Amino acid sequence: MNRIIIALLSMSAMATAKSATKAMERIEDARVAFQEIMDAGDQSIPLDLLKKAHCIAIVPGLKKAGLIAGAKYGKGVLMCRQTGGGWTGPATVRMEGGSFGLQIAAGEVDVILLVMNESGAKKLMKSEFTLGASAGAMAGPLGRTVQAETDAYMRAQILGYSRSRGVFGGAVFEGATLREDLDDNNDIYGKRLSNEEILLQRKAAPPGAARSLVNTLNRYSVWEK
Repeated sequence: MNRIIIALLSMSAMATAKSATKAMERIEDARVAFQEIMDAGDQSIPLDLLKKAHCIAIVPGLKKAGLIAGAKYGKGVLMCRQTGGGWTGPATVRMEGGSFGLQIAAGEVDVILLVMNESGAKKLMKSEFTLGASAGAMAGPLGRTVQAETDAYMRAQILGYSRSRGVFGGAVFEGATLREDLDDNNDIYGKRLSNEEILLQRKAAPPGAARSLVNTLNRYSVWEK
């Protein structure tokens, strides 16, 4: 009996360690996706908007579900500004369902959402949030700067982008839901913290695995509140 209990405990510990490893790897996947997009020059996210964003969600490798027509699913990270302008987090998110435009048909898609004001940031702190035009979301512009259009885009609460097979552009994710992932937060921080507790209340320090992502975001987005 003792051997069975020990074996079960060992299997449980291995499963927990594997889950934690995947959650940590996802942080690095998010960094790589963001870096590759910013390396695209005039087809990247405008620096003007990055510098003014309150939060950013990065979902690398969003997939279509094989058995359910039209279903999409992906996991990623959510980062927000802290006092002084640097980035805090990451918290974790799951993106599900909705209409993502034509690029999703090509297979896996990298998704980036810029949250442009405090109202949009508060919405993303909810346990579940539905994206779309009614929520103040719109497709984001491309280019190093968006001088003539910045005011129009700054009125949006959330700007959406997607990349598939090297093609990157603005995208509207109508009807897609963004949920906090308490299990992944637990894998990263060792506690089932909500996204609000991580990003706003700062109840846990960022893990070492997030340092590279934080540094990459800081490099492209000096705070311009």
